[in-house]
Amino acid sequence: MCAGVAAGGALALTSWSSLWRLDFLAAALLMQLRLVANMLDGMVAIATQKASPVGELYNEVPDRVSDAAIFIGAGYATGGNPELGYLAACLAIFIAYIRAEGKVAGAHQEFCGPMAKPQRMFVLTVASLYCGLAPQEWQPVPATLPGWGVMAASLILILVGGLWTVVRRLVRVARAIRSGHP
Repeated sequence: MCAGVAAGGALALTSWSSLWRLDFLAAALLMQLRLVANMLDGMVAIATQKASPVGELYNEVPDRVSDAAIFIGAGYATGGNPELGYLAACLAIFIAYIRAEGKVAGAHQEFCGPMAKPQRMFVLTVASLYCGLAPQEWQPVPATLPGWGVMAASLILILVGGLWTVVRRLVRVARAIRSGHP
């Protein structure tokens, strides 16, 4: 969670820091660190047979905090849009909610995409690397939307893919519940 919150902070810093390129690169690194830490935590719990419902709770809550921090930070980043960041944060939480509700209703946990957590973080990592490494003149800003750039485009991609993910997960969970085969 600390890496996720720090990634969101680094993204937001790009709007007013003179070291904005380093901030974008730090955000990319921190997003990947967040994913690796999350993966290792789960693998260690399973390997040591210490997985438990309480551990699941302490895995899920920090994930939602990290998602919100990263997407809100992306909204405030150079080339971002705060409204898109907040919408992406809400949508990421909703996608996870569908998975959790499916499990509660007796279906298997549905992790399908196209914009599950790894894909969302991939899009923002690539966008952050591009913003941190590409020359300023290669970073497009639409004339009709001044201030919007790579981060806003990334958030739009995440929102569109996220809505598709919501529909796919709802359909798959509903099908599993109806068939009685989790």
